[in-house]
Amino acid sequence: MVGIDDSVLSGLERQYAAGLTSNALIDLCGAHGIPLSEATLRKYVQLGLLPRSTRVGQKGKHQGSHGVYPVHVFRALLRIREMLAESYTIEEIRRDFLFARNELEQFEHILACLFKALTRAVERRSPEEGSLLMGREVKELEKQARQLLTRLRSIEGRLMRPARGSRAGVAPEAAKAS
Repeated sequence: MVGIDDSVLSGLERQYAAGLTSNALIDLCGAHGIPLSEATLRKYVQLGLLPRSTRVGQKGKHQGSHGVYPVHVFRALLRIREMLAESYTIEEIRRDFLFARNELEQFEHILACLFKALTRAVERRSPEEGSLLMGREVKELEKQARQLLTRLRSIEGRLMRPARGSRAGVAPEAAKAS
């Protein structure tokens, strides 16, 4: 992926686990030799290639809020740049490689809301009503949901990778034979 080692990407994902502002994302790309302008970032978001930022309020009175992109946007940006370099069009990328991302993001949001509601409901119960056991069960299910999301993202990521030889001037039949 654009010459950035996977261990470096994983480190960046841990470092920016809370997300990135558009300026931080542009700076991060620049630090890794990937040109990205605010206009290009907006274009990719408008076209559905990248998710929209979420508004996060700042601490303090009258401090307002700022948009934060999830950290996985950096990895997605790298894949998009890689595919563009292999002569895929934006439309081909949207149609053939990003078909599941929005659904995965919606699923993740729904699960987060569900587990938040379940946790609140369990916390309102007394220990005599089995809240400790239910709390453990909810935590275990939440862990399983995170694992499911990780596996689904992995599959989506692998599906996003162009087939070998598909753009290198090799016919699909020849790519299969190699």
